[in-house]
Amino acid sequence: MKHYSSSPRQNHSRERDSKKGLWLSTFGLRFSLRDYVFCMATLLLFCVASLVYQLNGGPPKVLLEIRQYLGESTFVDDHGPPAPRVLPFPSQVIYNRVGKCGSRTVVLLLRILAEKHQFNLVSSDIHNKTRLTKHEQVSGWVDLMRNISTIPQPFLYTRHVHFLNFTRFRIDQPVYINIIRDPINRFLSNYFFRRFGDWRGEQNHLIRTPQMKDDERYLDINVCIMEDYPECSNPRLFYIVPYFCGQHPQCREPGTWAVERAKQNVLDTFLLVGILEELEDVLLLLERLLPHYFSDVLTIYKSPAFWKLGNLTGTVKKQMPSFEALQVLYQRMKYEYDFYNFVRDQFHLTKRKIGLKSTSQNSAHEPDFLRELALRTHEPLEEEEEEEEGEEEEDVGQEDANTWLVQP
Repeated sequence: MKHYSSSPRQNHSRERDSKKGLWLSTFGLRFSLRDYVFCMATLLLFCVASLVYQLNGGPPKVLLEIRQYLGESTFVDDHGPPAPRVLPFPSQVIYNRVGKCGSRTVVLLLRILAEKHQFNLVSSDIHNKTRLTKHEQVSGWVDLMRNISTIPQPFLYTRHVHFLNFTRFRIDQPVYINIIRDPINRFLSNYFFRRFGDWRGEQNHLIRTPQMKDDERYLDINVCIMEDYPECSNPRLFYIVPYFCGQHPQCREPGTWAVERAKQNVLDTFLLVGILEELEDVLLLLERLLPHYFSDVLTIYKSPAFWKLGNLTGTVKKQMPSFEALQVLYQRMKYEYDFYNFVRDQFHLTKRKIGLKSTSQNSAHEPDFLRELALRTHEPLEEEEEEEEGEEEEDVGQEDANTWLVQP
């Protein structure tokens, strides 16, 4: 019986095939197709996460050099939408301006500032509706604020309107600002403005009050006060406080309740309430508190071009009441003065807190409203003699008035 032995080459080939089969068998036992796919997916996820991290959180220097060498990257991360615009705070401001308290001067400034600083100035064309019914508060102002909110912010809305509490209707309360002035001075400015207008046009008062008869238009201010005409008595004299008290019917009744509520609203809601007698300081504070709106406002205000325009808003033919009439008027406006003095004290406190050096040159011995009332009205040259006589009479009235009132 023959014994056949394999050659060395055949033995070596058989051993190699045996080892290869054993390796493949072992690999097949340890890794299934599902495990292989899972590993590859994990590796891919890791690579993507690493890429995102490097692009957003600081890539290695070598990647930066490669990107610089290749030029601008085409990754979506590098060309995504720009970061959202960061709005200034506050981005919604309401100036519920009190009539005849320098509001037209401030609005002129705001028109220039809105163009300069790219904020939206929304001025209402409604000038004779300061009070709203409950239905109007809900359907009018609330809808108005919702519509305004679609305007690109920041914006400043201005209108002659009494304070409105937006939180009652679950709407974010905007920031309020305002300016008031000495109550008697405001009343006199309005009294003569309704009759004779301002320097913007000789006949603009006829357009504003076309139904006013001559007897009323040329009614002497002293007669109006001393004979208790409706225009010169309460509740018509109770004018400033409702702008800060609100829409409640009791806010229009002269009394402590309305004054105290107005004071509380000033403390809680108004960013600043300035006084017209210190307008430059008011503008400085507004520039400090609302720089996006009022930056460079004082520079614009002091410019010759603005003064040429602003002087046209001064009331013409304003006269000073007699000593007796001032006494009566002051007593009728005691609640207005209570609020005015409170606002003035708060305004001075704010100036001290901010460390603002006052630019006003107020006399401690001269009542604020008397200093304003002493301003003369310029008349045409052909009436120069009559104007001089009138000035002498006005000086006498001013001297008498200074003897009875130490504080406004």
